Amino acid sequence: MVLTSLALLATMQTKFGEFEGNPVSLYTLKNKNGMVAKIMDYGATVVSLTAPDRTGKLGEVTLGFPEFDSYPTKSPYFGCTVGRFGNRIAKGKFKIDGKEYSLPINNGPNSLHGGTKGFDKMMWKVLRKPTPKNASIVFHLTSPDGDQGYPGKLEVTVTYTLTAKNELKIDYVAKTDKATHVNLTNHTYFNLEGPTAKDNTGHKVQILSDYITPVSAELIPTGKLMPVKGTAFDLRKPTVVAKGIDADNEQIKFGGGYDHNWVLRGRGLRKVAAVHEPKTGRYMEVMTTEPGIQFYSGNFLDGTLSGHGGATYVKRFGFCLETQHYPDSPNHANFPSTLLRPGKTYRTTTVYKFSSR
Repeated sequence: MVLTSLALLATMQTKFGEFEGNPVSLYTLKNKNGMVAKIMDYGATVVSLTAPDRTGKLGEVTLGFPEFDSYPTKSPYFGCTVGRFGNRIAKGKFKIDGKEYSLPINNGPNSLHGGTKGFDKMMWKVLRKPTPKNASIVFHLTSPDGDQGYPGKLEVTVTYTLTAKNELKIDYVAKTDKATHVNLTNHTYFNLEGPTAKDNTGHKVQILSDYITPVSAELIPTGKLMPVKGTAFDLRKPTVVAKGIDADNEQIKFGGGYDHNWVLRGRGLRKVAAVHEPKTGRYMEVMTTEPGIQFYSGNFLDGTLSGHGGATYVKRFGFCLETQHYPDSPNHANFPSTLLRPGKTYRTTTVYKFSSR
């Protein structure tokens, strides 16, 4: 009995590669329904996730690589934990209490997803490993004062849990010793049809939002809110992605498709979005405590990458629903604040729930 338990534990942690002299481990979470999530300690990254179709058959629903070596050199943020600040910060600058801070510029003239070496490119410490009876893993990262230009020593914990309700639940906690800006998110690319899909434009997407934060040509929010009614961004009812993704709309042209932040209704943990894939019947609901969500339709995938199941990741093969505070929040006083001060705790939760219909 003991040997069997040890064998099960061994299969839940396997060596996946090596990064800067450190072994990279891949951890397996499995629930009672057979769903499997594979998550590695490099970037606290979701490498793979299976979900049932309408016949109950489990299949891959994320984009990623079957081998580690492609992640540090080729990954467009597949599955990773993004920090310190998800999305863009204009010109890589912001002020806190009158003092200006400068960040690395890595996206045109702006800073994106924490800079040139964000949390997605770091080794995380595993505080608690999954077991056959506990499909959960806890990661921890210490980001030192001045890391990528951000002030304050930041202690971050991210917990992934695969629940019996077929939910991938992500809990984020952070504390700092100096005032700093924090906006953590997960950057998993989904395709609910799986590796045999042509692209994601046949999915039906619903986002429970009445406004987006419109952007400039550099994809930086203008600071205003734009009603979605009567536009390609009106996804309040389930809408086929193809219907609006190439609309004659300035915002669509700026993003090359969807790459925008929707302003979410309500507060607390609530349903904010859903996606249905008609061929397989897979249905994904998104719940979060965050005020915004970035719907990115994979416009910059270009067919040069391949991954799970031998799929070639062509333009719009995968989509992201990144729960977040609004982009460039540090530079917009009218946006919900991302400022974290000493003595306060940053705490958010996001849930991706899978079923079929």
